[in-house]
Amino acid sequence: MNEATSINLLKLAHGVFEDQSRALSDIGRSLNGEFLEAVELIYACTGKVIVSGMGKSGIIGRKIAATLASTGTPSFFVHPGEAYHGDLGMIGSNDLVILISYSGETDEVVKLLPYLRHIEAHSVAMTGNASSTLGTSADVHLNVAVEREACPNNLAPTTSTTATLVMGDALAVALMNRRAFMPVDFARFHPGGSLGRKLLTKAREVMHQVPSLSCTASFAEVVHEISGGKQGIVCVINDAGEMIGVVTDGDLRRAIEKQGQTEHLTANDIMGRMPVTISPDANLYDCEQLMRERKLTSLIVAEGQEPLGVVKSFDA
Repeated sequence: MNEATSINLLKLAHGVFEDQSRALSDIGRSLNGEFLEAVELIYACTGKVIVSGMGKSGIIGRKIAATLASTGTPSFFVHPGEAYHGDLGMIGSNDLVILISYSGETDEVVKLLPYLRHIEAHSVAMTGNASSTLGTSADVHLNVAVEREACPNNLAPTTSTTATLVMGDALAVALMNRRAFMPVDFARFHPGGSLGRKLLTKAREVMHQVPSLSCTASFAEVVHEISGGKQGIVCVINDAGEMIGVVTDGDLRRAIEKQGQTEHLTANDIMGRMPVTISPDANLYDCEQLMRERKLTSLIVAEGQEPLGVVKSFDA
């Protein structure tokens, strides 16, 4: 590939980003009461939200349905062609159907309208033509019209499908807010993901044992306990079994550098201040956030002043 060709291709690629960004901004600024009406209609739906579309619109529709389902709005995709071969039975009167067609006249999608009217199911249309059959027949119309496609020939669905995808994301985000959908709710639908694991796993389930010793323990005893515990930390407790501080590997090094001779030192002499602790019922996400905020690599898990274990940064 020569330099002139490379420059031309990069120019075209930059143009795609610029064209689509401009189109999305225009649509975002045009959002009005119809968008709010669509959000309320979906929020009030007592059944499922069903998304349908043909071709590229269908591919976008599958993603919209998946995003809605994972963010608190039960949803699935129905192919409009398959609908006429038995899948209409998936749609009930208490459901809401999102119909996607940029022209608003896609035959397979338009054919769903009589059935939806018959069962009195609500519908939301996403089209680029408010005057189209879908635009005028649905309960609510969401306009995803773009000035032109990013395709050089203004033919291949590019900018229009991006606009439809983002409109679906806007609905999902608005509905998350409407439902007060929290991170822990997201985790329930994503238990296999990293965030799901962190939100659903308690500190008590992953904490490591942490050794404890008396504040009068000798320097040698402290070194022995830290080495044996393999966590780089030991809790210092009083006679009542309450934690009054911790000694870390770093505390040992600083004591050696400062004192030289360590035979006379006790745990009380070298321990650091009371550590940051966390409840055994705290989730890993909270542990991670706290360690990041305080610039820590370990958190003591405790109930009151009783140390139970330690969570390390690699656990979260």
